[in-house]
Amino acid sequence: MADSVDWAAAGVDITKPALARVYDYMLGGSLNFPADRAVGERLAKVGPFREMARLNRNFLRRAVRFCVEAGVRQFLDLGSGIPSSGNVHEVAQELDWSCRVVYVDNDPIAVAHSEILLADNPRATILRADLRDAAAVVAHPVTRSLLDFDHPVALFLLGVVQYIPDSADPAGLISSYADAVVPGSLLAMTHFTSQNMEDEMAAAVEYFAETASPITLRSAEQITGLLGGLEPVAPGVVLTAKWRPELGGPPAADPERSGHYAVVARKP
Repeated sequence: MADSVDWAAAGVDITKPALARVYDYMLGGSLNFPADRAVGERLAKVGPFREMARLNRNFLRRAVRFCVEAGVRQFLDLGSGIPSSGNVHEVAQELDWSCRVVYVDNDPIAVAHSEILLADNPRATILRADLRDAAAVVAHPVTRSLLDFDHPVALFLLGVVQYIPDSADPAGLISSYADAVVPGSLLAMTHFTSQNMEDEMAAAVEYFAETASPITLRSAEQITGLLGGLEPVAPGVVLTAKWRPELGGPPAADPERSGHYAVVARKP
């Protein structure tokens, strides 16, 4: 793990934890600092948050495969975080090299390392932007340089929406992105849940309430409601480990304690 700031983007306060770096740590990555690791260790003491991160990443891979098999070759990954093994472009382009991917994040370290990782990839890029401004993200020249919105796009919102409170209208945000894509486009989303993990998630909610990124837990019914006119594909909103496990990846140690709901929905 890198405690030196030599590789960190200019202006980054490494004494404060960042969600992207905490997630990187939980996945076993090295692009994190003591403040990030302290958060990760605190979460690991109250529940299986490392396993949750792994299951979330495994869902990403299955969802990408599903999208490619459905004929979608364009991906917009919102809140993509720090690049690590098995990211969207790697999975998609292994299946079909023509796939094009735009990552969006506002964490400077996530962006800096994505730029390095993608420097020699003409079909993948990173946009530093706030995903909550859908109009700006969709219209940005970086996005438009790779994605053709006259053809289906797969939108990814993995582990993001729980950080958007009801007061910020997450349903409206999803609707804004859905309005920008054509029928046949897909949305893949994961979201924290307390199902079978009430005590662990209560501790997580209490902790994040002390930070700049409080979380909102939502039921499966509430998550379905966020989708608006998008139509969930089978099996609907389920725990991450239960979403089409036949598409590949190692089995979950305890599928009932996945910690996230997962869904893929289609624009009719």
